[in-house]
Amino acid sequence: MMDEILVRGRAKHRNETTTFLHHYRVAIFFAVFDKIYVEMNNRFGESTIEKLTCFSCLDSKNNLSRFDIDSLVRGAQIYDADFSTSDFAQIRQQLQTYILQVRRHAAFSTCTDIASLASKMVETEKYKVSPLVYRLIELVLILSVSTTSVERAFSAMKIIKTNLRNKMADEWFNHLIVCYIEREIFKELDDSTILRRFQGMKTRKMNLPRSLPS
Repeated sequence: MMDEILVRGRAKHRNETTTFLHHYRVAIFFAVFDKIYVEMNNRFGESTIEKLTCFSCLDSKNNLSRFDIDSLVRGAQIYDADFSTSDFAQIRQQLQTYILQVRRHAAFSTCTDIASLASKMVETEKYKVSPLVYRLIELVLILSVSTTSVERAFSAMKIIKTNLRNKMADEWFNHLIVCYIEREIFKELDDSTILRRFQGMKTRKMNLPRSLPS
C-alpha cells in the first residue's frame, strides 16, 4: 500500500511518481523533524546542545549500545572545573573498564534511563570502582534540570512579553519571569508581608495606602 502512487486533488496525473511512503516520509516526517530541530536550536545554545550530544551515549537502553568513550571524554572536558589533571589521565581507562563490567552484569539489564543507571551503580557499588564515570552521570542528571529550567524560561517569555509589553525594561521583565516560573512559591507568601516590604523600599515608584492589613 505504501508503494502505491499518491493522487493529489481530483485529477490523476500520468507523470505522478510520488508514493504514499515518499509523501509521509518527506512531506510529513521530515517537515516535523525540521521544525523540532529549529525549535531546539532556538531554545538551547550551542554549548547546551554539545553537552546533550556528548552525554546522550549514556542511554542505558539495549545494553548501552550507544556508549561512546570519545564523546564522554569530550563531555568531561566541557566540565573541566569538575575534573583534575590526574582525573583526565584516568577517565578513559575507567570508561573502558566500566562498559565491560556493566555489560556483563545482569543487574544493569533492567536500567531504562540514566537515573536508574546511577541508582544501580550505587546498589552494586560500581561507583566506587569507577568514580569518574559516576561523576559524569551526576553531571548528566544535573544537566537535565538546567535544560528544563531554560525551557520553562522560554515558555514564560512567550506568555509575559506580548506585543503590548514589547517595551518592557529588562529588570522588570526578569522580575516578572521569576514570579511566573516560581508562582507556586509566591502563592504561599502572605500579601501583607509583600506590602510591608514594598512600602519599606526607598526607591518605590508609588505609595501604598497607609493602612496595611495586620
